[in-house]
Amino acid sequence: MQLSIATPRTFSFKRTVISHGWCDLLPFEIDRDRWTLTRALDLSDGPPVTVQITATKRAVRIDSSRTLGKKAIERVLQDVRHMLRLDDDMAVFYQTMEATPDFEWVSEQGAGRLLRAPTVFEDLVKMICTTNCSWSLTRKMVTGLVRNLGRESADGRRTFPTPEAMALMPLKFYVNEVRAGYRAAYLKELAERVASSSLNVEAWLESPLPTAELIKEMKSVKGVGDYAAENVLKLLGRYDGLALDSWTRAKFFEVRNNGRRATDKKIARYYSGFKEWRGLALWCDLTRDWLDLDGRATD
Repeated sequence: MQLSIATPRTFSFKRTVISHGWCDLLPFEIDRDRWTLTRALDLSDGPPVTVQITATKRAVRIDSSRTLGKKAIERVLQDVRHMLRLDDDMAVFYQTMEATPDFEWVSEQGAGRLLRAPTVFEDLVKMICTTNCSWSLTRKMVTGLVRNLGRESADGRRTFPTPEAMALMPLKFYVNEVRAGYRAAYLKELAERVASSSLNVEAWLESPLPTAELIKEMKSVKGVGDYAAENVLKLLGRYDGLALDSWTRAKFFEVRNNGRRATDKKIARYYSGFKEWRGLALWCDLTRDWLDLDGRATD
């Protein structure tokens, strides 16, 4: 079954899909040769479905692994729009980039939309799995969660586990199977809070709270500090924070400081002119070389 969604004129499928590491974490799978994004989606009123997402000139095409009913079609279209940020208004951001020397490429190439999961819960769990560890360990933890607890689609792919599925697992599962280390207790507690409705992370998408207050709420989740909170905020559409870590610092030294170390204050000053867009401007700046001039992935 094939579905289609019209895309904004400024949308870049390639830039969005590889905008950050989520495309390499299950349930996402990326084929950089065919430029196909695949994942199993959880349909609450039926079995999961695997979709393959590709780009046409002014649309994204969604190939479903089976025929879907009306309600399931609506859910798939909603999830894909959400993941690819198709409803994000990027006009002011692109105007800012066009007016800034050496940043004009951002609007020209349609960069700036950051791939996200269908749920804030998945984004938050994955972000916790990126803290204080190598990318290979992050992939191992996320793979353990998906393969052990995700619901299975007809083709064998699995969804990201629900909070309820994660909450049911004992702490030793996160220690021994997921290899989450000190994060084990954090993942279990987060799942329990969300499953019991004592914490509604999905409400963060439309939260009326000022960013500083929303960050405080996020940091009430064990395992979430400034780095994780500011990165999750980007996936919610708030770009105030720089979310500096060892990779972004090292990349800034290389790209903007002739390979010399710089303080966090200097990095913050460099992007301060972008105001509420500074976190997104930084990220685009440091990932510019992820695609070459011919639109090929460079990593």
